Amino acid sequence: MKRVHLILSTTLAVAALTACGEKPQTGAGIRGDAAPFAGTGSNFMNPGWKAGDKASWEAQLKTRQQYGQNEYTRTQSK
Repeated sequence: MKRVHLILSTTLAVAALTACGEKPQTGAGIRGDAAPFAGTGSNFMNPGWKAGDKASWEAQLKTRQQYGQNEYTRTQSK
């Protein structure tokens, strides 16, 4: 009877420890090796903007900041 109890408790302990194991992290995520102003190749770009034009990209960011597309200022106003 002691042997059955020992085997059962060992099996339960091993099962409990395998449940605590870390799952493999296979998600690659987004690579950040391209310049932000290089463009996305998307249809949602501003008309007339050319990918790789850093000056117009910075000007567009300043414009968005002035016209209220800054999430920090939008959430604080409520």
